Amino acid sequence: MFDSPFGKIALTEERKRHIIAFHPDVAPHMRFIATTLAAPDETAPSVHDMSVIICYRLIKSRKLFLSVVVKTGSRPFIVTAYLAKKPKRSIL
Repeated sequence: MFDSPFGKIALTEERKRHIIAFHPDVAPHMRFIATTLAAPDETAPSVHDMSVIICYRLIKSRKLFLSVVVKTGSRPFIVTAYLAKKPKRSIL
């Protein structure tokens, strides 16, 4: 469980396996998930699902953002995580 402005966020083993399998470049940066959720540099709502928030934190050594996708609600959980060149801008 990770603390965040959106409550306690769960990372299930299934979601962890998904992240490592589909976004292997994130594996060395998994240790930054806690700080990304606790104090994101930026956040943006998903354009596809209003209950999904993307939290971003710059990884200075890589000059990339760790993006952690969180499904909010009564039991928030991490959907996925990936590296991005820049945060997405909301069109809302």
